[in-house]
Amino acid sequence: MKITSIRLRKLTGTMEFKGTFWEERLVRPVDIYPDKRKEGAHWLSEAGKDRYHMTSTFVQIETDQGVTGIGGPITDVHAFIIAKQIAPIIMGQDPVATEYLWDLMFRTLVHGRQGEPMMALSAIDCALWDLRGRWLNQPVHRLLGGPTRPEIRAYASMLGYSVRDLGLVRERAAEYKRMGYTAQKWFFMHGPGSGPQGIKENVALVKTLRETLGDDDDIMLDAWQSWDYQYAVRMCGLIEEYHPRWLEEVAMPDRIDTYAQVRAATSIPLSGAEHEYTRWGFKRFIDAGALDVLQPDIYWCGGISETMKIAAYASVHDLSVIPHGHSSPANTHFGASMSPALTWIQEYLVKWNVIHQWFLKDPVTPQKGFFRIPETPGIGMDLDHARIEKEEELKF
Repeated sequence: MKITSIRLRKLTGTMEFKGTFWEERLVRPVDIYPDKRKEGAHWLSEAGKDRYHMTSTFVQIETDQGVTGIGGPITDVHAFIIAKQIAPIIMGQDPVATEYLWDLMFRTLVHGRQGEPMMALSAIDCALWDLRGRWLNQPVHRLLGGPTRPEIRAYASMLGYSVRDLGLVRERAAEYKRMGYTAQKWFFMHGPGSGPQGIKENVALVKTLRETLGDDDDIMLDAWQSWDYQYAVRMCGLIEEYHPRWLEEVAMPDRIDTYAQVRAATSIPLSGAEHEYTRWGFKRFIDAGALDVLQPDIYWCGGISETMKIAAYASVHDLSVIPHGHSSPANTHFGASMSPALTWIQEYLVKWNVIHQWFLKDPVTPQKGFFRIPETPGIGMDLDHARIEKEEELKF
């Protein structure tokens, strides 16, 4: 079997959603600048009252035996890299030789070890695993060694919800608790640039969550790489009494020493490295003793192939590996192949995963706080043609 075509399918449709989809954004590293702190929430283009334009691009790998694999969604930048740099490398190759193809792409893209090129490579790797599963008529988790359990506990990741209105925070947190989630992650709005008032509002958020959810539910908190050592240590001292399950991305990813120093100064477990790439990048965090929970993004760090290697090295050091929730389908297959001691929970971004799975025929969503392990061949990337109003094949 040989790869004969790599198609870049840009899909357009319309999503119905009552009210404002993105209510508020999270804190960002650039918010140290006052004019940047004034910028509003990430938004979707409106298509009318309670309707939003949806656009997603998927990569589809085709073969001379009619077997295909789909990865995505990806950005137009990733599509360009795939078309101009990656496609010439893998065209005509055996698509089920995933280890060979990953190594071939990595060694050829010598300036693509991180960032956008690695994200493009990740999408190709995921599409190849989808293809391999379809070829063998097996769900990908079985090809990876699973399943290790019938379901995976989910945590509700509340990106896009307001954190300024504590009444709404209580309402939403209680709602998701009633839905069966025993863990939730909320996102801070403030960092060092917001001053003392921002610190007070951050603490009030954590206090409100603990009072609402009780002592037994897990609370995860995300600073989205926007703090520094002094600010993180101060915040940890103020929120330790509320016993967060973890504090996420306290600094930008290259500040590995900062992570290690904060970890040594607090009893709160630290998570991070969502914005890191490949086994070599994660090795830096592990060897420095910087994190308790590693969060590789399967669609960024190098795909399923590379995430398996990251997990193997993490297991040697008895660390948790909880991938960033960018792709529920890929994450569920990965998690189902891992020991529950290593990957004991899975992120579900309750708004972002709706967007990323909008064009999928069978989106992966938790039921009563748990992901069921899929049994369909591949990863589950079939597209829902009923939702596609327009399709364009990208050419560069």
